[in-house]
Amino acid sequence: MSSPHRTGGRPVRERGGVEWSTVAMLPACPPTVAPRRETDCERERGRISGGSCCIVKPQAPQPHLANSNPCIGSFGSPSLSLHLAYPLPSPLLHRQTATNSGTRKLTALHHQPTQDQQEPEREMNADFGAPKDLAGGLQQRRSLYQPTLPPCLQGATVKVEYGDATTTIDPTCANVVAQAFPRTYGQPLVSFVAPPPDAVDKDRAPIRVGVVFSGRQSPGGHNVIWGLHDALKAYNPHSVLYGFVGGTEGLFANKTIEITDDVLASYKNQGGFDLLGRSIDQIRSTKQVNAAMTTCNNLNLDGLVIIGGVTSNSDAAQLAEALVQNNCKTKVVGVPVSLNGDLKNQFVETTVGFDTVCKVNSQLVSNVCLDAISAGKYYYFVRLMGRKASHVAFECALQSHPNMLILAEEVALSKLTLMEVINKICDGVQARAELGKFHGVLLIPEGLIESIPEMYALLQEINILHNNNVPVAEMPSQLSPWAAALFQFLPPFIRRELLLHQESDNSAQLSQIDTEQLLAHLVEAEMIKRTKEGRYKGRKFSSVCHFFGYQARGSVPSNFDCDYAYALGRISLHMIAAGLTGYMATVANLKDPVDKWRCAAAPLTAMMSVKRHLRGPGAIPIGKPAIHPSPIDLKGKAYELLREKASSFLLDDFYRTPGGIQYEGPGCNAKPITLTIENQDYMGDIEILKDCLSKVRTMVKPGCSREVLKAAISSMLSVTDVLTVMSHPLNAELPLYHFN
Repeated sequence: MSSPHRTGGRPVRERGGVEWSTVAMLPACPPTVAPRRETDCERERGRISGGSCCIVKPQAPQPHLANSNPCIGSFGSPSLSLHLAYPLPSPLLHRQTATNSGTRKLTALHHQPTQDQQEPEREMNADFGAPKDLAGGLQQRRSLYQPTLPPCLQGATVKVEYGDATTTIDPTCANVVAQAFPRTYGQPLVSFVAPPPDAVDKDRAPIRVGVVFSGRQSPGGHNVIWGLHDALKAYNPHSVLYGFVGGTEGLFANKTIEITDDVLASYKNQGGFDLLGRSIDQIRSTKQVNAAMTTCNNLNLDGLVIIGGVTSNSDAAQLAEALVQNNCKTKVVGVPVSLNGDLKNQFVETTVGFDTVCKVNSQLVSNVCLDAISAGKYYYFVRLMGRKASHVAFECALQSHPNMLILAEEVALSKLTLMEVINKICDGVQARAELGKFHGVLLIPEGLIESIPEMYALLQEINILHNNNVPVAEMPSQLSPWAAALFQFLPPFIRRELLLHQESDNSAQLSQIDTEQLLAHLVEAEMIKRTKEGRYKGRKFSSVCHFFGYQARGSVPSNFDCDYAYALGRISLHMIAAGLTGYMATVANLKDPVDKWRCAAAPLTAMMSVKRHLRGPGAIPIGKPAIHPSPIDLKGKAYELLREKASSFLLDDFYRTPGGIQYEGPGCNAKPITLTIENQDYMGDIEILKDCLSKVRTMVKPGCSREVLKAAISSMLSVTDVLTVMSHPLNAELPLYHFN
């Protein structure tokens, strides 16, 4: 039997023919409890009942499968899986908590839903919104940090400047988006600047605003609420801010707390989303949209701020369109908060939380690198967050310099098969062995498995079976012949994980699929094969697997994320005061100091596109318009830098130790490398274009010479020809980069 893999840095032992993980052996936990694997949302809400921990019952080793495919190996039993579950108290309906300055009221203002709006009551954490003691010195000191603001946001009001009407990020989808959003499509880009010194301060009516967490927790989310609250009170002290308890489910059920200074005091600059909590992260169905609209009407809200990532802001656009259609006065605005960093486009340079998550994970990766070179005998396979894009793994690689990085974007573009990926890893292992190095560190994103063509097709078939309510036990027999063959060749633990119930957005539970262990198994099998064939003469291959997924989500945010989130919160208030709906708060020029940041609001429809199922000219857009995750730009400067350093990273052990997040002193204002390398000041470029066009209008007026007129016409025709070609569907479908 091959040498056991390690998981979490501790070896797997064999007991009676069964592999047991020694990550956490808790004697109080009965080893025979075998619950189903919980979903991501269930784990976070602690809705799995029955004790403080559950251990999945180990299974006896499976017999080796007949293998007719030399590219696919055979595997034994899986390792023990450990899950913790904490039962929550009963749902919170009404609560009063005494504070030093009075009484804070937590209310549940239920509307009376119609029969088709009735939904089962879900448990809410009774501690959401409760003031908490900051036990640690770091927490206490961070609560005193005052975020820095751009000049335009330092007053109670701003000057609103309206630009030109917008189109979509993909011009070939403009008509489809316009038809889906007839009332909010084509809105202008809006900029916020400091009001003139002589501006008259007019009386401003109080505003009622609601805020909801609608995405996975990300460091800095609390500061968005803090910035929104401060801007609201500066606008008019009698304004009211409601926080919806329990995420979107709290929005549907109208469960709120009033956000006050006392409530915010212990959440400023703190990690997590525990001020309000989150739940199913969607406002999508007609019933959900109607429930949200009813809540907005019952609370008489002037604005609703939705904090989240790609999916949440797509839902925000849909809700904004519906509210306008039904003459609801509530303005809906989105805020880009996502640890994955995949909400990137011409308006959004990065998301709140990405910097913190990458810094925390980079420290962990660098620690693993030093451990690898110290022992000199293990390869560490590290999986990082990143469902649809590899931004976290990419940034962590630039910060910590591991030996190998596999980007999902490269694999998808080159259509690499699973075994082609394995062979590339083995080639790297063999190259290092020739230099006498038998250790290394490999980073992968959690979405890598979906970028491998045959694995993606398999997941799609399983997804269809889930949608058709086929029992999990019957799914293997319902697969197509080729998918069934691939499924049977995979290790048993991967088979079980592929069949897990879907996430709330109907996607696979990628965080629960141990892709790093799959790669480690296959690499070991391939290295054994190469040894038998005489192609590899080094030491026996050994691996250690890690998944750094949830460890960083509740981290204390970096200075950059604190400042960025606080600014976005204040921008959100000015958007609502300006009557904007279907917009996202944005800040440009983030790589520069805060006093040079550009504050703006961009229509959500301008960020939308429609997925194509066909590649090539004439592809027909199908599906609904949405904001899609932005992949890594394989033509960008950051990727070019990585490719230049790839050979050195692979062979030279050029490990870098970034250390922990610095909050004071040198390094406290460090920003993501991918942000500082790229030139992403889209708003600045728009201003440059406007200035150039203005100069053309000034120089080319009636009465100018014929030579000047001809030169202008010739230049303009050339420019329009180039732009027409760049906007052609054929070019929109061309690959960005050919993987080498």
